[in-house]
Amino acid sequence: MGLMEKIFGDLNVKEVKKVEKIVDKIEALDEQMQALTDQQLKEKTAEFKERVQKGETLDDILPEAFAVCREGAVRSLGMKHFRVQLIGGVVLHQGRIAEMKTGEGKTLVATLAAYLNALSGEGVHVVTVNDYLAKRDMEWMGKLYTFLGLTVGCVIHEVTGTARKAAYDADITYGTNNEFGFDYLRDNMVTYREEMSQREELNYAIVDEVDSILIDEARTPLIISGQGDKSTDLYGIADKFVIRLRNEEDFTIEEKDKTVALTEEGVAKCEREFGIENFSDPENMEINHHVLQALKARNLMKRDVDYIVKDGEIVIVDEFTGRLMFGRRYSNGLHQAIEAKEGLLVRSESKTLATITLQNYFRMYKKLSGMTGTAKTEEDEFREIYNMDVVVIPTNRQIARMDLQDSIYAKERGKFKAIAERIAEVHATGQPVLVGTISIERSELISDMLKRRGVKHNVLNAKQHEKEAEIVAEAGRLGAVTIATNMAGRGTDILLGGNPEFEAKREMKRQGFSDEAISFSTSFVSTEDPELIQARTTFNQLNEQYKTERSDEQQQVRELGGLCIIGTERHESRRIDNQLRGRAGRQGDPGCTQFFLSLEDELMRLFGGEKIQGLVEKLGVEEDEAIEAGMLTKRIEAAQKKVEGKNFYIRKYVLQYDNVMNKQRQIIYEERRRVLFGEDLRSYIRNMTQELIDEQVDPITVASRYAEEWDLDTLGKNLKKLCARFDENLPYKEEDVHQLTAEQLKNDAYEVFEKLYEEKEAEIGEERMRELERMILIRVVDNKWMDHIDDMDQLRNGINLRALGQQDPAAAYSNEGFDMFELMIQAIKEDTVKFCYNVTVQTNAERKKVMEAGEGRKDEYQGEGVASGISSGLPDETEVPDREQHHEPIRRTEEKIGRNDPCPCGSGKKYKNCCMNKES
Repeated sequence: MGLMEKIFGDLNVKEVKKVEKIVDKIEALDEQMQALTDQQLKEKTAEFKERVQKGETLDDILPEAFAVCREGAVRSLGMKHFRVQLIGGVVLHQGRIAEMKTGEGKTLVATLAAYLNALSGEGVHVVTVNDYLAKRDMEWMGKLYTFLGLTVGCVIHEVTGTARKAAYDADITYGTNNEFGFDYLRDNMVTYREEMSQREELNYAIVDEVDSILIDEARTPLIISGQGDKSTDLYGIADKFVIRLRNEEDFTIEEKDKTVALTEEGVAKCEREFGIENFSDPENMEINHHVLQALKARNLMKRDVDYIVKDGEIVIVDEFTGRLMFGRRYSNGLHQAIEAKEGLLVRSESKTLATITLQNYFRMYKKLSGMTGTAKTEEDEFREIYNMDVVVIPTNRQIARMDLQDSIYAKERGKFKAIAERIAEVHATGQPVLVGTISIERSELISDMLKRRGVKHNVLNAKQHEKEAEIVAEAGRLGAVTIATNMAGRGTDILLGGNPEFEAKREMKRQGFSDEAISFSTSFVSTEDPELIQARTTFNQLNEQYKTERSDEQQQVRELGGLCIIGTERHESRRIDNQLRGRAGRQGDPGCTQFFLSLEDELMRLFGGEKIQGLVEKLGVEEDEAIEAGMLTKRIEAAQKKVEGKNFYIRKYVLQYDNVMNKQRQIIYEERRRVLFGEDLRSYIRNMTQELIDEQVDPITVASRYAEEWDLDTLGKNLKKLCARFDENLPYKEEDVHQLTAEQLKNDAYEVFEKLYEEKEAEIGEERMRELERMILIRVVDNKWMDHIDDMDQLRNGINLRALGQQDPAAAYSNEGFDMFELMIQAIKEDTVKFCYNVTVQTNAERKKVMEAGEGRKDEYQGEGVASGISSGLPDETEVPDREQHHEPIRRTEEKIGRNDPCPCGSGKKYKNCCMNKES
């Protein structure tokens, strides 16, 4: 017990007692709700909505709404919320995190807070970790929402177009964190308002497995990317070169920080190899970058740990779940370096079009809550980053699981030998065993050892992920031995004696039912299709049959001690260890857990410290002799806390930098939405024009107080760059110039430009001119923003070197990023005014030719889309609709374009690097 708890008592217990007072009010309404008819119960929803509109708060109606939802669950799902689930529901509504153990029914708990908050009409998002859970929970809990008169939707990969928008317009929307985040980015890249999917504001989110989404994935930004520059041959050349370099002599590795650095000898070898004088010279940055990435790929990135090679591609393995991250690529050339290392085709690098971290995305919700089985160890981070505290919810039944003392060995070889013997020993009794490993490599090592001992087993890792459902369903059966990576750690229920539901589905497959019918058989969607009705009937019959058949086996497994969990290594995070432990002891079931460790494990070697090593040496422990000492276990937990603190700092560091971009992103996206939502841009263009005129006039008039000394010729040429029709010979007689004032000069220029714009509007038509203004501004903003993202990435990649000059890198990034943002805003202003004044209508043939140049950026959306973190290509729906009344603006100036001038197509590139080549 900590000092604060000794003085003030257990704060968690006090918080739970406060919530229990509200729960008492909910339970007091139980009989009253039972007396209502189904129709009366449903009408309560409309009544609540009306009361909220008249001024009552959600807190005011909480007891009644929860009581209605509870009774609705009984009638629609055959399930009734336990008291502890009501406590969890209140905690979620309060914008906090409910920590609930495995098997306590978090899916049902979420319905309480979702139902209550949906009554405001502003939408509720229930966020899950994968598409399967989103679809399952929507169909399962959707029956309750529909029964009570609410609408429910699901946002998963297959749902597109109008169906996706309809899902967001529903009262309650289920989906994954990636889909919600990417849709936010896509919505801020569309050309027309009706192409947006999400509502205008993010109201309330309930995040399932909140620690996984908001902590584990927080270092990985969501990125929409297009195809960038083609990869150079340097990746292969650099890889062949670094193979010849020797560790410590030519380069050093910092395993804790996962970094590599060349020594002076290594730098000298690079300079000789590539024929350069100074490896650190800016002009040699490309070689420098490729060599360091090749070193990292060779020495830090391990096959079957960090990634696997599948179908000729590098597929990243998630370090927290052990699952394959299809479609995700390492950033900054690391993925290409790994491809070169593995002898695969080195693919093109990608270009970032839009990006946001999950931290900043979820902080945009008005209210955020979450639930998980493991969050208390990260409560400080939840408080600081998301302003959420953690409340540990009591279990419905007392936990019967035994968590045994860690078994620690001096050598890794002795540890694995002991693990194999322990598995064989438990297996001989018939007790099911789940072995948790942290990598594919380790899972296959233990599998080989068990094969030599003749122990039948299943292996569940990223290479066998297709069989996950089948392996997990069998993991609780008599005599089952399952070796799994962290992918069996969450989102799965291991039922003692086996899973009747899975067996029923397997039997239906044998009987010839289609996959669609089998999937439908467990849903709660109504149907009149005879085949689907038959499938549901068959499933229910088989499920009951297997439940009966498995009851004896279930009892036998209980008597043997339930599921036995063996951990082969401690993870960097205590939460991941707790998730593995949580697979046993579900809803009061028996079970036991134990971790086997060695002093050669990565965690112990890097963070355990010399004290543990010294202590073991003093004891003179043999290789295969176990140490089970509480003091050592405490040392290990201290090492884990050290790593957790380090990772927390890294996530804060990432957020600190992203906050700079986030402020800029909000400004750009807000301006963009003003355009999409129909704001009149005529005055907006007029103000930008006047600002640009002021910027041209001020330097000339400030230079001298005498008007006859002003350089009016230069002023005229500069203003002509804004509008080709502007007569650069300003209409002033020499004898009148001396009477000219700066203010008059500006006003005269304003009037000329206003007249020119009116002529342009008359030529094109007022309605079409408004549409052109909108299209031009959106295109210019998008192009400049994409370039700005690249520029900020470049700035960030080198900003840490400022620390050598006693500068704070984060402060330098913020200051210089602000300056770059100001320059971007200026460029947006200039390009928008130029294009608006010089736009013209052309024939279809001419239009097609210019469109091919101007749409270059748009094509990038369809590139092979990946970068750091999870990435997604934009769907076809984001292409600009070719509407008859909304023609694409065609940009053309009448003056000769210089090689280094911005290209008139709007790409943001120099003319020589863009359309000049296409025209030649």
